[in-house]
Amino acid sequence: MKKSLKKDCLTIFKAGVKAVEPYKAVKHYLKVEGDFLHLPNHTFNLSAFKNIYVIGAGKASAYMALALEEILGDRLNGGLVIVKYGYGAALKKIKVVEAGHPVPDENGLQGAQVLMNLATTLGKNDLVFCALSGGGSALLPLPVVGISLKEKQDTTKALLGCGASIHEINRIRKHLSQIKGGGLARAVYPATLISLLVSDVIGSDLGIIASGPTVADTSTFLECKKILERYHLLPIIPRAVRKHILMGASGKAPETPKPRDGIFKKSIYLIVGINSQCLEAAEKKAKTLGYNTLLLSSFVEGEASEAAKTHAAILKEVITSGRPISRPACIISGGETTVTIRGRGKGGRNQEFTLAGGIEIAGWKGAAVFSAGTDGTDGPTEAAGAFADWKMVERAQKLGLDPYHYLDNNDSFHFFKELNDLIITGPTKTNVMDMIVLLVR
Repeated sequence: MKKSLKKDCLTIFKAGVKAVEPYKAVKHYLKVEGDFLHLPNHTFNLSAFKNIYVIGAGKASAYMALALEEILGDRLNGGLVIVKYGYGAALKKIKVVEAGHPVPDENGLQGAQVLMNLATTLGKNDLVFCALSGGGSALLPLPVVGISLKEKQDTTKALLGCGASIHEINRIRKHLSQIKGGGLARAVYPATLISLLVSDVIGSDLGIIASGPTVADTSTFLECKKILERYHLLPIIPRAVRKHILMGASGKAPETPKPRDGIFKKSIYLIVGINSQCLEAAEKKAKTLGYNTLLLSSFVEGEASEAAKTHAAILKEVITSGRPISRPACIISGGETTVTIRGRGKGGRNQEFTLAGGIEIAGWKGAAVFSAGTDGTDGPTEAAGAFADWKMVERAQKLGLDPYHYLDNNDSFHFFKELNDLIITGPTKTNVMDMIVLLVR
C-alpha cells in the first residue's frame, strides 16, 4: 500500500506543477495580432517602440523568456535573465546567466550588474518585459555601495537560519540592494515596463515576489531594524549591514522608491502563475484517481513542524469520523512554512514537515503525508520534499533510526534518505511555493 500511496502523491503533485509551467502561462496570457500585443486589460502597438528587451530573474524566468522570444519574434532586440544553476533554457536573443540560490554568489552579482547597466540605457520610446519568479531575490545581488557580496551572503544566511518569514527576509534584502524594492523600475524609467510574475509568496504580494524590483516598496528601514531586533540579529550581522540599516532607520540613508513615485506611471503588472492554480490542478487529478477531495488552503505558513501537526490532526479526524470528507480522502494545501534551525543536520521545510507529520500519524492505518517544493528543491538539498505513511516510525525503528532525534537535529534529509522516501524531481523550471498532499485510503 505504501508504494501505491506514494505513487498517487507524486502523480497528484506532478499534475499541479504541470499546470503552472511558465512557458505555457506566458503563452496563455500574451497574444500578438499584427502589430498589437494583447494582455488582459491592456493592448500595446509594438510598432510604436524603438527597442524591445526582455530582462528578469528567478527559477522560472528562462522559460518565461523563451515564450517571449517566440511571441515577439524579430521585434525583440535582446535581453538578459538570471536563473538558478540548472534552470536555464536555450534562448536565441536573450542571454541566460546561471547563479547561486538561495545564497547569492559572484555570478549573480555580475549578472545583476549587467542587467542594471542595460536597464539604465533604455529610453522613453523603449519597451521592456521583466520576467520575475521565485528565487529572483537571491539571483539579483547588487548591494548598496559600502556593502560587499560576502556581507550580504552572511546576512542572508543569518535570516534563513533564524526562522524569519520570507516577507521579513525580503524587507531586509530590499534595503540592502540597488535593484530590489523598486530599484530596477527606477533604472528602467522612462521606458514602458511590463512585469510578468510567477508568484512564490502567500497572497501574491507584488512587492514580495523576487523582492519587488519593479514594484513600489511600502516597507521601511525602521521595519528592517525591528525585524533584526526581533530575531536578535543586530549583534550578529556584518558591521557594514548593521550601520546601513541603522542609518536608514534614523533618516540618514535614502529610502526605496515609494508608491507615489512618478517612476511607476509607465509600469503594468501581470501575474501568470500562482499556487492556487497548482492546487486546483492537483485536486482535479486526485479526483480522477478516485479520491474524495478537499482543497484546504493556499495560505499555509508558520513553523513547518507545527503546521504538520495541524494537518495530521485533520487526517486523524477523517479516519475517526469521516470529517471533513470521507475516505478515500485527499486533502491538498499549499503555501510556504519556515524552519527555525536548532540542530546541525541537513534538510528543508518540506522534509521537516513530512517528518513531523509522519511522527504524528504513526499507527493511523491508511494515512500518508507528502510535502514538496514546486520548484524541485527543498532547502540546501537535492530533494524536492519527502513522503511518509503511518508505518514510517515503525520502519525507522527497525533500521535503528530515531525519528524524534532526526527532527530535533533538523536532519530530515538523512532520515528520509535511509528510508528511501525522498522526493527527487530535479529542476521543474517553475516555482509557486509548496504543495502538501494528505491521503487516507
